[in-house]
Amino acid sequence: MPGECSTSDSPIDAAKIIGYEKEELETIPQESILGVGCGAPIKFANLREGETVVDLGSGAGIDAFLSANKVSKSGKVIGIDMTDEMLEKARANASGNNYGNVEFRKGDIEKNIPVDDGTVDAVISNCVINLTSDKTSAFLEIHRILKNGGRMVISDLVTDKELEQGQINEEQWCSCIDGALTQEHYIESIKNAGFHDVSILDKRVYMEGEKVNGRKITSLVIRAIK
Repeated sequence: MPGECSTSDSPIDAAKIIGYEKEELETIPQESILGVGCGAPIKFANLREGETVVDLGSGAGIDAFLSANKVSKSGKVIGIDMTDEMLEKARANASGNNYGNVEFRKGDIEKNIPVDDGTVDAVISNCVINLTSDKTSAFLEIHRILKNGGRMVISDLVTDKELEQGQINEEQWCSCIDGALTQEHYIESIKNAGFHDVSILDKRVYMEGEKVNGRKITSLVIRAIK
């Protein structure tokens, strides 16, 4: 379930454009950098040594490996993806680069994240929740696996106008665009799942100078607390 929102043909350039630091990218397997996403939630997650982190839509592992470097060997990172191709790439990147504190599991973030209740300090994701059909269900799953006081820090896209069901284009949905909610409805979905202290940490226009089907698309990084 990797985020499909890309801003450049060059993976490393794309990662830098959406907020990743060049110096940090150089510390992880280069094969894990696919150049997709719409933000860099890892910058705002304040991960600490020894914490347990779940990365939803982990793809080839970019955020999982960056997280592993921050939580160190006393911490643990679990990447969740629903595609066998990405899981295979991520696991190869982990085993080939001695990331013993990272594992990758197959799962559907909307229906059943394969992680025990109340065991996670932080959940991150990059342009992934918009790929679900029921955002509140995904946020309920995130809420379930977090410890009390645990935090969710995610990047995603919002729109100034939501589409009706008959207007949705499958290709645009897979690009995280046609599934976008308004900022108000997105925040409401988070609160309906039981989160509090919801805050927007970063906000920028997505695809500067363009409108998609007449709509303005904005990238957000959001933090919420269980």
